[in-house]
Amino acid sequence: MRLSAIFPILDWLPRYRREDASADLVAGITTGVMLIPQGMGYAMLAGLPPVVGLYASTVPLLVYAVFGTVRELGVGPVAMDSLLVAVAVSAIAESGSEAYLAHAIMLGAMAGAVQLLLGVFGLGFLANFLSRPVLSGFMSAAALIIGFSQLKHMLGLELPRTHHVHAVIGSALSQLSAWHWATLAIGAGATVLLLLLKRMAPRVPRAMVAVVGATLAVVALGLDASGVQIVGEVPAGLPALSLPAFDLAAASSLLPSAFTIALISFVEALTVGKHFSRLHGYEIRPGQELVALGMANLGGSLVGGYPVAGGFSRTAVNAQAGARTPMAGVVTALLIALTLIFLTPLFYYMPKAVLAAVIMTAVFGLFDLREPLKLWRVERNDLWLLLFTFAMTLSVGIQFGILAGVGLSLLLFLIRTTRPHVAVLGRIPGTEAYLNVKRHPHAVELPGVLVVRIDAQFYFGNVTFLKQTLAKLEAAMGEPLKGLVLDAGGINQLDSSAEDALQELEQDYRERGIRLIFSHVKGPVRDVMHRTGLLQRLAEEGRIHLRTHDAVLSAAGQGEGKPWTAADDDPREPSDRIGCGAPLSIPPPVALSQGGDGR
Repeated sequence: MRLSAIFPILDWLPRYRREDASADLVAGITTGVMLIPQGMGYAMLAGLPPVVGLYASTVPLLVYAVFGTVRELGVGPVAMDSLLVAVAVSAIAESGSEAYLAHAIMLGAMAGAVQLLLGVFGLGFLANFLSRPVLSGFMSAAALIIGFSQLKHMLGLELPRTHHVHAVIGSALSQLSAWHWATLAIGAGATVLLLLLKRMAPRVPRAMVAVVGATLAVVALGLDASGVQIVGEVPAGLPALSLPAFDLAAASSLLPSAFTIALISFVEALTVGKHFSRLHGYEIRPGQELVALGMANLGGSLVGGYPVAGGFSRTAVNAQAGARTPMAGVVTALLIALTLIFLTPLFYYMPKAVLAAVIMTAVFGLFDLREPLKLWRVERNDLWLLLFTFAMTLSVGIQFGILAGVGLSLLLFLIRTTRPHVAVLGRIPGTEAYLNVKRHPHAVELPGVLVVRIDAQFYFGNVTFLKQTLAKLEAAMGEPLKGLVLDAGGINQLDSSAEDALQELEQDYRERGIRLIFSHVKGPVRDVMHRTGLLQRLAEEGRIHLRTHDAVLSAAGQGEGKPWTAADDDPREPSDRIGCGAPLSIPPPVALSQGGDGR
């Protein structure tokens, strides 16, 4: 294995050019200016001191530059992970305590270890269980939970920490007389400014402009003395390197959250990474991205950081500013390090309301209305899955909401595979093509012959359904059944239970004098049929064909057509030998008549 497969930096660094450096410098500074207030705000969302967000924006960026494959990915604290940290850690420690901070850092290390192990052992496919409808419903609900969790900072109130949005709003309205109007003015003003800059000057670092403006207003008007909450003293200097404190009892409680954060942050990074890699014409490696994110989280935990991911908005800003390589992330990390060394006194009078405004404007953009509207037109079942995940996340919480969504999506998948699509085929006049008679009413069925295509793997879960379906189709025929043709072009797998069912069907139809004939049987399915002797028996009697048309002629007693024999397979494929003196592999390409759903 080449070293560059493990350390992608060895691919791009030797070819680094001067023009890349200037572009990366501008992008890195631009992203850093955005990340400073954003990182502090997200740390506050996680229930951590704002400076922890800056710690999490240094070493992880440097580590990702060594291991990552997405050139523009902006690694750092994100809203989703921050809320997951708050939900998980607040269950076992009091917010603001030393134990809370220690557990948050340990959670980052655990999420990193999970990602690293998933990447090393090639288990990134587990993220596929987070389907798009589940993610969309989850993200939209989480956006509301995150956004309204900042209402206390916008109003200067003590509000309950809960995922029930209605409870937060109700509590805020019940304390109307206690609202701190100066705090609300700062938060509302910052929100309006952020939205205007996003629309009118998208290249301007709007978060930094809002933070600077709000901080100057607090200083000039002495608003801190009148009750506006400020960040206060931020420790100066770079964080010391140290191993995160490990608590076995806390770790066992946080393990489900570590898995959730690991998978969600991977999906976030992979989604945005695929978008920009397609846009700029290069390839990324999903497995390596898991390793890169895992190493970034492990590295962040060594400097007191908490879980990080590849942020959507931050990556977009980085790309828009011209980032060409991960060196832009290195520039961002260095800028934040310099900020920690020299500029932390400037954060003292920063109002918490402006950080809340930064968070709210960022996360409410994650509320997705397009996806449910699209699913209403395209696939209603996926829409119900999205709405279910949305409702469960709001009602039972972030972690259980996404688990419920994944559970339902798996249940729906099982239901679909146990009740697969079955099509009755008819011949298109003047051709030898056989298509679904429901979609093509002009297709002609031969009297006494039933032609059926099964569009799914044939396994123990759908054996009974398919038996019952064949019985119903036979009962609905206007005359006695003389021949049944199973077009197996849609069957990719056959397990032992399904093979037993085929043996039973074949025996039952034989006793009733009905010819059961197969067409377009794929190599892996033939392999299973061969091992039980069914394939040889069908081949000897001319009851297995390459083409559906030949099978139909045989079933109707109008000729044998061309039956399949082992000699039809490609002798160049020794890996598929069936042990009967001839090789077995996928048959040669067949006519359109063997096609899939809808034909």
